[in-house]
Amino acid sequence: MSDSETVPPATAGTAPAATGPRTEGSAPATGVSASATAGGASEAIGDAAALPKEVLEIASGYAFSGPALDLGALLWDARCVPDVQIRIPLPMLNRHGLVAGATGTGKTKTLQLVAEQLSAQGVPVFLADIKGDVSGISAPGAPNDKVQGRAADVRQEWAATGFPAEFYALGGMGHGIPVRATITSFGPVLLSKVLQLNQTQEQSLGLIFHYADQKGLELVDLKDLRAVATFLTSDEGKAELKGIGGLSTATAGVILRSLTAFEAQGMSPFFGEPEFDTSELLRVARDGRGVVSVLELPEVQDKPQLFSTFLMWLLADLFHDLPEVGDSEKPKLVFFFDEAHLLFNDASKAFLDAITQTVRLIRSKGVGVFFVTQTPKDVPADVLGQLGNRVQHALRAFTPDDQKALKATVKTFPNSPYDLEEVLTGLGTGEAVITVLSEKGAPTPVAVTRLRAPQSLMGPVDAGALDAAVKGSTLYGRYAQAVDRESAYEKLAAGEAARSGAAREPAAPDAASAPAKGRGKAPKEDASVVEQVVGSGMFKSLARSVGTQIGREITRSIFGTARRKR
Repeated sequence: MSDSETVPPATAGTAPAATGPRTEGSAPATGVSASATAGGASEAIGDAAALPKEVLEIASGYAFSGPALDLGALLWDARCVPDVQIRIPLPMLNRHGLVAGATGTGKTKTLQLVAEQLSAQGVPVFLADIKGDVSGISAPGAPNDKVQGRAADVRQEWAATGFPAEFYALGGMGHGIPVRATITSFGPVLLSKVLQLNQTQEQSLGLIFHYADQKGLELVDLKDLRAVATFLTSDEGKAELKGIGGLSTATAGVILRSLTAFEAQGMSPFFGEPEFDTSELLRVARDGRGVVSVLELPEVQDKPQLFSTFLMWLLADLFHDLPEVGDSEKPKLVFFFDEAHLLFNDASKAFLDAITQTVRLIRSKGVGVFFVTQTPKDVPADVLGQLGNRVQHALRAFTPDDQKALKATVKTFPNSPYDLEEVLTGLGTGEAVITVLSEKGAPTPVAVTRLRAPQSLMGPVDAGALDAAVKGSTLYGRYAQAVDRESAYEKLAAGEAARSGAAREPAAPDAASAPAKGRGKAPKEDASVVEQVVGSGMFKSLARSVGTQIGREITRSIFGTARRKR
């Protein structure tokens, strides 16, 4: 069963998953579904006064006085305990979190459940929809026996509800408002990840960006970057970087070939203008609910390096622009990073260091980040240590490596009365092991939980309805049409054209016999326009003199991303 399917009620015949300490005359504490009753809802413990000591201790850990999100009801002794509601304090959502679990265990529905409640509390949410099944958050859910059974289990007042949503698509590929970034703002660290460059090549790309920043050469799209890289390896351009190490012709060749291959795969539309303003992700609807921004990625799900790095660009850009707010009553934004393992695969040390620092510092700017992946081991230890809120769905242990991952996962939880190795392999869909940060910032007791059912549609909305929502958005006219304005490449090409025209004018009589400096070889017939332009004296003169205000305003964050004043 996939994450997009509705969460089932308790099923009959589920085996016990875990055993905790016993009190006299009691059954072992377990974290799995109970047998279904004739009415379709599982057996529940309803008398709070008769609850075991361990349950009362867990209940006290989740008895928050302030605003909180309701996740579900406690599971104990193979039964649901609706008197013990498992919650997460709203102010703690900016302390980051992890949602993990094997495929088909309900991670996507957990994201949807949390996103709904955040929106209802006036908190904007960002979701990456990789499989195309999150768009349903904008439409009311469909009531059925499974949903009603789950609601009865956890004592949820379920009502079909849609939430305000905006839909985006990288470069306009797919159903959504196009999201683009300029090469300048994307920066060398993230671009190196996309181009799969090694450390030496990444450092060389950083030199190219450094030179462009210093000279005010704006890199809007890929052809701008190629022009500057070609110039810096030309006879005239080599001296420009000599004082800071220079740019190897061989390394530049690798970078240029990577850019060519990148373009050949149809990646050009992702870079250019109008560039997406990430403050759009912080919007609140007229009725006070937070807008859920859904980035539709089914069209690019076969390009994981691209979309995972673009997600990081969005987060890094927010970090670069947002002011410090310290601890607040609720987050400015909660950002869900789905398929997080793709972000860390084959990442350079500089990239990992930047992620770690961004996650550590962005909390003080009111942004919470939740990484969504299969196992905690997919997330580097330095990042994992900063994720205070944990929702762990079922894990599978079919191989020795799976067993090691299971044991490692158990060690990341606080001590608990549950046998977590048994629990984690026996959880049903829509059940999870949870620990969060209390209002005082301390970890809450581990609670095996049956999660609530989302109130919005658990599946994709109709493609026609999605397109209508996109084109009806107030943002569509702002970002829909790509703009190729004059930037580095165009300016240099215009300069070369002017130079060529001047060369065709008759020479003055008193200078006809004077030797013309630099008139040696004519360019090769097969040389591209870019190569001719960046190899010209006009380019060199422009590059040295164009230290304009726009260039001085370029500043780069810890991630190497840049943003000029809006």
